[in-house]
Amino acid sequence: MDEQVLRSLIKWPNVPHCFGWLALDRRGQWRMRDEFAQANQLAGSIIQHLALNEFISRNYACDSLGRYFFQNGPQRVFITLDATPWIARITPTESGPQLLTQCATEIKPHGALSDEKGNIYITGLIPQSSSDQIDATVFTQIEYLSVALLHDHDLDLFSEQSQVQEDACSFRGSWQWNGKSLPIEPIHSAELSERFHFIKAPSN
Repeated sequence: MDEQVLRSLIKWPNVPHCFGWLALDRRGQWRMRDEFAQANQLAGSIIQHLALNEFISRNYACDSLGRYFFQNGPQRVFITLDATPWIARITPTESGPQLLTQCATEIKPHGALSDEKGNIYITGLIPQSSSDQIDATVFTQIEYLSVALLHDHDLDLFSEQSQVQEDACSFRGSWQWNGKSLPIEPIHSAELSERFHFIKAPSN
């Protein structure tokens, strides 16, 4: 969380929250949703400005209700999630592949899930900022067991390291990651938000 954001929260603590105007899509892109997009249930426009994308990513957080938001100075902009709070990419490095979120934070994977639509989700510890419900100016940085939809461009890489068998319209099996064998288990997509405690479309 940026220091100037925290200072603005202390200076202006009662700025009204904003709902519906910002979304995270299935490819980890932040999208601006104006009144027309909201009224017509459209995805919205991809935010192309690099500095703004980085600012959103640095100030992305959640509250105890499972609502994810961008702390824009003193204003909390709640985010509509197309899939999950995090989107995972497999990124090669000199020391081996890493799993990174759309905010460029590292995921420490525990396993993977496969749903009825063929989506793959990575489960594991993800560092994130969590807001204090009593004092909205207090944020705690924690590693939290959460879930990230694997970007569709990385599905082939994932499948190369996996052994799966069909199981009731999804898959279960194992996945090799940096020398470890991690489980792949089936899940229905409707179960994700309750199991991992997030709200896809926060509202006031």
